[in-house]
Amino acid sequence: MQGIITEIQRFSVHDGPGIRTTIFFKGCNLRCFWCHNPETHRMEPELQLQLVRCIGCGACFAVCPHEAHQMVDGQRAFLRERCQACGRCAAECFAEALVLIGRRVEVEEVMAEVRADRPFYANSGGGVTLSGGEPLLQPAFCRALLAACRAEGIHTAIETAADVPWERIEGLLPLLDLVMLDIKTLDDGVHRASTGVSNARILENARRLGATGKPLIVRTPVVPGVNDQVEAIGAIARFAAGLPGLVRYELLPFHPMAANKYDSLGRSYAARTLPRPAPEAMETLAAAARACGVEVRCGQS
Repeated sequence: MQGIITEIQRFSVHDGPGIRTTIFFKGCNLRCFWCHNPETHRMEPELQLQLVRCIGCGACFAVCPHEAHQMVDGQRAFLRERCQACGRCAAECFAEALVLIGRRVEVEEVMAEVRADRPFYANSGGGVTLSGGEPLLQPAFCRALLAACRAEGIHTAIETAADVPWERIEGLLPLLDLVMLDIKTLDDGVHRASTGVSNARILENARRLGATGKPLIVRTPVVPGVNDQVEAIGAIARFAAGLPGLVRYELLPFHPMAANKYDSLGRSYAARTLPRPAPEAMETLAAAARACGVEVRCGQS
């Protein structure tokens, strides 16, 4: 069983309890304009170019079969429309200015890295987290990977926006110890404008998840102009309070650190000038959420 991922992050402490190994899946069906993982948006592999690292050796010009790397008006140019993401140029780029994002992996290949971290899980109560992107766009690979972890007694968690058919979520619940669910806003209009999709299916899946009693953490990235108002966060907190399986509610402040990623992928970044919410503002929002009767933590986005 194969899946496509962007990376395996070891010794992660922000993706669930304890020290974790986080597998970032490629592919997402939301387009949150502030997303700090744009390399996970598309399912297929793609080439990342960081011009600041380019030393002008010309190796990529020589090996690209599609002539995607050229000199135009005396300047180095990358013609993305020609690129087929074959990875030949990245393999020759020892300066790592060119990096192929997205690789197909087997379950056993991932598990080999997971097993190396098992001593950390035992000492910290950690485990494996499936993240992304949206892991549930690759349900078969999710199932195979979670089953392998379950067979070895490893704690499992998933980070998801849950904008998928309920059956896809329900089928994985016996293999999951924890679900971390993103809810950006309860306002459907704001959700559509900010992410490109309605929140109707997300909220319905949240209700169904809550009713199962599966441990559930609701998370909200706090984004200026989207949901950084007491009323918006209070509405989500009240919704979360009605979910029987809720463990806690987490507020994650937006951070403006993804600009270089967007530039390297040749994409525009609409959140480039947004400020990071101030600690005082985050605490005000957290207090409003606590007033709704839920445990609240402020973490890192």
